[in-house]
Amino acid sequence: MQSQAAPTDAGSVVNGLYRNASFGFTCKIPFGWVDRTQQMSDDSTEETASNSNSATKKSLLFLAVFERPPEVAGDAVNSTILVAAEPASYYPGLQNAAQYFGPLTELTKSKGLKVVNEPYEYPVDAKQLVRGDFSKPLGNLTLHQSTLVLMEKGYLVSFTFIGGTEDEVDDLVEGLKFARKESSPPAQ
Repeated sequence: MQSQAAPTDAGSVVNGLYRNASFGFTCKIPFGWVDRTQQMSDDSTEETASNSNSATKKSLLFLAVFERPPEVAGDAVNSTILVAAEPASYYPGLQNAAQYFGPLTELTKSKGLKVVNEPYEYPVDAKQLVRGDFSKPLGNLTLHQSTLVLMEKGYLVSFTFIGGTEDEVDDLVEGLKFARKESSPPAQ
């Protein structure tokens, strides 16, 4: 049985580090990257409001940062970090994060990406996430995407990292950290 979606805060960015207390993680933002979280959240909220009768349960965009502004063309893949959460109730019958890769893979394939690695367990600090890897040729470049998913507090939290090489994506993934649970002091 799925738990009710818990209230969440949007988190904050301080000194190049995004911090989200609701889910207990931080994500390092490379120096000089462009934050488009607010603009993309505004666009998403307008779209959700026009397509839905219920505003009480909605998808949340926590972080959307890009190596360069999305509207600026470049000669390399525009590396990206996206962090979002959706109520698990959007997917009736979903029991775990791995099952979320069914709809996620459909979406990525519809955008022209192919599966490089089927979903697999991927530990980040003390948390167990599920990771799937995708790629898409862009002329003489290749876009690499890794999405990590966590099911917690009634939400599916997705961390999507996009880069021009697998190594670049792995470096971005290494910027994701989860707070370790404080252990209780020993009894006196």
